[in-house]
Amino acid sequence: MRPTWHLIPWLLVPFAAAATGAMWPPDAWFAALEKPSWQPPNWLFGPVWTTLYLLMGFAAWRIWRRGPVPAVSVALRWWWAQLALNALWTPVFFGLHAPGPALVVILTLAVLIVLTMRAFFRVDRLAAALLLPYLAWVGFASVLNATLWLMNR
Repeated sequence: MRPTWHLIPWLLVPFAAAATGAMWPPDAWFAALEKPSWQPPNWLFGPVWTTLYLLMGFAAWRIWRRGPVPAVSVALRWWWAQLALNALWTPVFFGLHAPGPALVVILTLAVLIVLTMRAFFRVDRLAAALLLPYLAWVGFASVLNATLWLMNR
């Protein structure tokens, strides 16, 4: 087992993906989009993503602390890949104002989350379960992304 104090960097790393939100925040283009009545209020996204990023970091730390074995390496590669796509969605949607391509990104992200969970499950079942809220939210966000794209074409 690796030291517990290494949890702190693992909790912080996912927030690097959140930095894209600061670089490309919702703007006048987004405000002008027609939105479904069931879209959550904007203030909800910050607390939800904060919780999800903490769960992602804690789950990755649980995997990483199992030591340098092939299954850990594979699982963490999937984790890094999904984190990269997580970071990509915001500049595509808000930066490029491109809901269609953003939908491709988020659907691919959902697939990578499932693959990450499968790899995590082989190492630590709790770590895999910790990603369930993330998968659920990305699933919901995918439907929302698709709806925004269809409503504003």
